[in-house]
Amino acid sequence: MFTKELTALFLRDLGRLSRELSAYENENDLWIVERQINNSAGNLAIHLIGNLNHFIGHGIGGSDYVRDRSFEFEGTGVPRKRMLEQIAEVKVMIEKSLSNLTAQDLEEKFPIPVFDEPISTRAFLLHLFGHLSYHLGQINYHRRLLTQLS
Repeated sequence: MFTKELTALFLRDLGRLSRELSAYENENDLWIVERQINNSAGNLAIHLIGNLNHFIGHGIGGSDYVRDRSFEFEGTGVPRKRMLEQIAEVKVMIEKSLSNLTAQDLEEKFPIPVFDEPISTRAFLLHLFGHLSYHLGQINYHRRLLTQLS
């Protein structure tokens, strides 16, 4: 039951991420870093895609994804269309990866070391969902702030 509900939440917010990126009137605005905003919407989106592919796709699903965390925060110019395609791919990956988890899997230590102490897969999946929601809010605020400035 937990994985079904969590999957639905991930899919919902990844859909929201796609809508937020699509709502930028000017695609170049995705890459603006203004005032005290440290990360552009484009970098946050790339970061979320990399984070979920690494921890869920690779860590749980066993994919061969190799994360480039520095590019997530330093790379620019990824076309919006490509990011939207990647988000669609992440949605499929999440459905596939989480559907195979058993109740026992959820209680076991997450397979990739993430913090200074072990964390259950269930707890880390909740952390990942919170992480997605947090950055989704930042992207929404970034877009609305830039709209107000123009």
